[in-house]
Amino acid sequence: MKAVKSARKPADIFFRNKYIHRSVMLEVVAAVPGMVSGLIHHIKSLQGMCHDGDWMGHLLHEAENERMHLMTWMEISKPVMWERALIATVQTGFFVIFSLLYMVSPHTAHCVVGYLEEEAVTSYTHFIGKIDAGRIENVKAPEIAVAYWNLDPESTLRDVVLAVRADEALHRDTNHHFSDRIRAKRESLFEDMDTNSNKPHIKY
Repeated sequence: MKAVKSARKPADIFFRNKYIHRSVMLEVVAAVPGMVSGLIHHIKSLQGMCHDGDWMGHLLHEAENERMHLMTWMEISKPVMWERALIATVQTGFFVIFSLLYMVSPHTAHCVVGYLEEEAVTSYTHFIGKIDAGRIENVKAPEIAVAYWNLDPESTLRDVVLAVRADEALHRDTNHHFSDRIRAKRESLFEDMDTNSNKPHIKY
């Protein structure tokens, strides 16, 4: 937790009150874990010729959701070439580091993602505060955001930030839950359905 919080300080110094640019960098990192962990579960499932416990769908949905966050902020911020190069560099570095971490300790990896998502929720809360204070213009929401979150056509930037923050809060709780399940050696999500009629008929 302390390591994740300490990583926030350079971002605070670099971005200061540029919350849209900060959001781009946040989502560049946040879009990686779901895809990496989903891919590793996929490969393990193939190699072991067994079901993955229903993790892949959740993880890949998270990756797609975070990717749409990034597409939304890219539409608003319109990053220039050097910013795109920085984004690609950061994403590549984090991809390598997180992949290694997940292969060594999935429990730790999900725990780290949970704390990263907590920091994301905090950042978006500050973002909303700046909009409410009039320090960031509450512009019209981009069409990509309106379509993805099924927002009202007259929605604004504040509505988009609220939707993104809600997603991040869900990812925070989900990753902490996954981390706890791994530590408790209850990795199959089917176990939660053992006491109700929705239990799958096929045993894996």
